[in-house]
Amino acid sequence: MRILVTGGAGFIGSAVVRYLIQHTSHSVLNLDALTYAGNLDSLTSIECDSRYQFQQVDIRNLSALSQCFDKFQPQAVMHLAAESHVDRSIDGPSAFIETNITGTYNLLDTARAYWQGLETEHAVQFRFHHISTDEVYGSLGTEGKFTEETPYAPNSPYSASKAASDHLVRAWHHTYGLPTIMTNCSNNYGPFQFPEKLIPLMIIKALRGECLPVYGDGSNVRDWLYVEDHARALYQVLTEGRVGETYNIGGDEERTNLEVVKTICGILDKELPGNEGQYDRLIEFVADRPGHDQRYAIDATKIGTELKWQPKESFESGMNQTILWYLDNREWWQRIESGVYRQERIGLGTSK
Repeated sequence: MRILVTGGAGFIGSAVVRYLIQHTSHSVLNLDALTYAGNLDSLTSIECDSRYQFQQVDIRNLSALSQCFDKFQPQAVMHLAAESHVDRSIDGPSAFIETNITGTYNLLDTARAYWQGLETEHAVQFRFHHISTDEVYGSLGTEGKFTEETPYAPNSPYSASKAASDHLVRAWHHTYGLPTIMTNCSNNYGPFQFPEKLIPLMIIKALRGECLPVYGDGSNVRDWLYVEDHARALYQVLTEGRVGETYNIGGDEERTNLEVVKTICGILDKELPGNEGQYDRLIEFVADRPGHDQRYAIDATKIGTELKWQPKESFESGMNQTILWYLDNREWWQRIESGVYRQERIGLGTSK
């Protein structure tokens, strides 16, 4: 197949592109605007492959999208391009509205026009796979998990924008017949993750002997999914999933934020013992994020039953691989830090 991937220079998108090139025979066109979190260094292992090509395109640019469809003639679309950091959405929600909602609309309507022009057999085979988040479901109590039937109740500008994009995808399928598939995933982690997210942020701060800021009392719970397990799941949904369906993808690995940070400290104590004692001495509790959802947990029964997908990595094995990667690839994240990103605290709702 010829697969068009949006956001393929981002964290999850680059994992998908690497998987497609390294584990399938398909061709990939990677469209990415290369905003602050887009990083082509994450694709150096496959950038010279003849089946891979990249174009710097913003999904808010409708004419550029149309040109890419006309030239590449994709047989499938995997839509991952999005603004994705909750704290940034609190400080500056407009970028999330423009990219996640308007950008998704642009992509859907471009795909619809392209799909409607295909010959019947090619139109039947075409797929539009929209990749979303479990945050659209809101917050859970101490019991239960999100299923594909859980009502939407987004609580942040980020999750609200993703919920809106999900609804657009559903509408384009039911109104126009566009053959869409949707996935909602739990929190991803692994190599090449931009260092504003919890796990890489804590790893890098610990390596520098800086305080490890934990929001509130650290009791907020997330279900963690190793990014390469997620990439494998996304490809399986694209090729085997049923049109019009949603599949939840989770690692079944719930941890409080404090447990995550203590896990990082414990692994670093073994791999790179500090001269001044154990790393957990650096943990510091700070003011909580406004509207911080208490708990997310995914019920991945549907994808496991229908498609026989299961995560290969446990939280412990995935975290070991992740931390070793950040230890072995300091140049990758140091180059990021020398640019726009400075690990400043954001998401307190003080910006306009």
